[in-house]
Amino acid sequence: MAVQQYVAGVGRRKTSIARARLVPGNGEIIVNGRPLEQYFGHGIWASEVQEPFRAVSQTGRYNVDVKVVGGGLSGQAGAIRHAIARALLASDEELRLPLRRAGLLTRDARIKERKKYGLKRARKAPQYTKR
Repeated sequence: MAVQQYVAGVGRRKTSIARARLVPGNGEIIVNGRPLEQYFGHGIWASEVQEPFRAVSQTGRYNVDVKVVGGGLSGQAGAIRHAIARALLASDEELRLPLRRAGLLTRDARIKERKKYGLKRARKAPQYTKR
């Protein structure tokens, strides 16, 4: 039994965590056991996931198997994009510059701000009444 070689990357965005495995192949992307288009639809999120391959002109060179947990579709798409970019970097160190220029290696640290007591949301205060 032959063991397939792969490179892995972990990506995070909001509260989502994605683990991506890149295997040489024909460009098929599987997310949580489902094809990319079935998981995200043909919208902007599917396009965002494929952005690292377009940045380094390697579309269709790798098959990707992704496990993603937490968050919503937007956070999951961002986490997958980050994981794929890190896996590409692990496969070839020369891709660092184009990935860095495209902003794909930087973890987007923006998360939801917590609600404070006495307020309605994180910063929205109750309406002021004079009398």
